[in-house]
Amino acid sequence: MLLILVPKETNRLRYTMQLMLTRLLGLEAKFTCSVAEFEQYEGPRFSYGLYTDDKSLFFDSSSLLFESKISAKEIKHFAYQDGVVFFPVLNKDSALPFDPFAAGFYLVSRYEEYLPHICDNHNRYLASGSDAFQHDYLHKPVVNIWSFMIKDILARWFPDLKFKTPVYSFIPTIDVDAAYAFKNKGITRALGGILKALQSRDFNEMWQRIRVLAGFEPDPFDTFELQMSLQEKYGYRAIYFILLADYGTNDKNIPYTNRHFQSLIRYLADYAEIGIHPSYASSMQPALMVMETNRLSKILKLEVERSRQHFLKLTLPETYRNLINNDISHDYSMGYAEAPGFRASICTPFPFFDLDQDSITNLMIHPFAIMDGTLVDYLKLSPQKATETINKLIREVKNVGGTFIPLWHNTTLNDEGLWKGWLEVYIKMVEEGIR
Repeated sequence: MLLILVPKETNRLRYTMQLMLTRLLGLEAKFTCSVAEFEQYEGPRFSYGLYTDDKSLFFDSSSLLFESKISAKEIKHFAYQDGVVFFPVLNKDSALPFDPFAAGFYLVSRYEEYLPHICDNHNRYLASGSDAFQHDYLHKPVVNIWSFMIKDILARWFPDLKFKTPVYSFIPTIDVDAAYAFKNKGITRALGGILKALQSRDFNEMWQRIRVLAGFEPDPFDTFELQMSLQEKYGYRAIYFILLADYGTNDKNIPYTNRHFQSLIRYLADYAEIGIHPSYASSMQPALMVMETNRLSKILKLEVERSRQHFLKLTLPETYRNLINNDISHDYSMGYAEAPGFRASICTPFPFFDLDQDSITNLMIHPFAIMDGTLVDYLKLSPQKATETINKLIREVKNVGGTFIPLWHNTTLNDEGLWKGWLEVYIKMVEEGIR
């Protein structure tokens, strides 16, 4: 048992030490505010933010973990061990020249997203507004990296201390925003699509629609058999997030009542995990999520535990409170649409800390590192450059024993049109991810 001397115990402190010491290093720790108890303890120990003169291991602290309010912070960055760090400390006897615990909490809690900020046209927090983007460490899971710095220091001070660090894993995830391009949408939408293509003189699409509807060629979005064959070949198990919203401007899946769609969902559930993909509209009307989750639960005859927001519509803390209130225990929305990397600067699942309520929750956040649309729509990368970008992120995750989670769509695996060559990108990602 690791004993930590602190000026006082707070929820922020307990949460951070549990994350960086227990979850990432496998250590059990307890706190004391008594210098006498600390000095008499014969096991491994360190003081945090409370300096003693007994030559014990000491980490100087900022004030962040001993507060409960939210306020703008002056973030002072400086280079350290080939990276950038912040929250510098002044005591020369500190084991590190910065406070890794406060910096880790600031990033994982998404503290900056509670402060005034500019949003995009979907009211999403911008990657470009984040500290990680502006100081060029978005591509680094620095919280994991800092935990390994702490591990090295503890190992030098306490050679008999036993660590249990996370083991690397790879979990592909697929968002099903539109199960089919042309099929199973009802006669009104089918005829409307043909007429729209005719009016725009897009004869290639018009004839493709007709051939698909007539059964002469497969629907271009129906890549599910391909996905299952890849899953069987490479031995991974994916997670699918299904959009079951009523039709709307940004919610355009086929009707949830369609028996072919329901059959597809049950088929996927035989080989993969299934979660809800709460609609764009549900971000403004939380009650819709209850309805959509119940739809999926009835189709599967199972409780729904996983979720990822459609359009990555994530607003803190409201979105996560809504998930908690609806008994969702795992969310996969923590990432950016506009840039690859680690939004919370960590590549290991972690519990959500509600800053407004100053409380630790049971909702587990599973951060994703890359999305297919980011590479094509935002970064305009070629398939070759995309593969290089993906492989760099995978290496970062492997280096710290994290979990690499990519976000893909069934619609981008058809190897046609805009997505020509991107099936190979996906396959190469899987091969690198499982290696």
